Amino acid sequence: MARVTVEDCIDKVDNRFELVLVASHRARMLAAGAPITIDRDRDKNPVVALREIADATVSPDDLKEDLIHSLQKYVEVDEPEPDAVPMISAGGSADSDDSEVAMDRMSEEDLLRGLEGLKPPEDTDDDEGL
Repeated sequence: MARVTVEDCIDKVDNRFELVLVASHRARMLAAGAPITIDRDRDKNPVVALREIADATVSPDDLKEDLIHSLQKYVEVDEPEPDAVPMISAGGSADSDDSEVAMDRMSEEDLLRGLEGLKPPEDTDDDEGL
């Protein structure tokens, strides 16, 4: 029944396993009520999905992206890094001028040198009893 349809799809999707994933995703979309782009001819959803891929009425790349998006649980969003926020002085008066705020900048090398100069915390007498 669907053998001819699968052979027609191989030139659109190179990998048969990827074809199965994409066509099954499209068949689930059809079952959920997505509009059909070809004539059904009393075929079931998997055969209709394969025929849509073979006739190039739906893009396999779009179906693959939609499948990946539907399986993702966490979508990473590239957000721009926030601008540097000036430090508020200890006085914090409301009528202070913002132009007087100085920004502290430290290079990575300065930070590493400062960390190397720190001493590790000393053991306390409480730990000796264990």
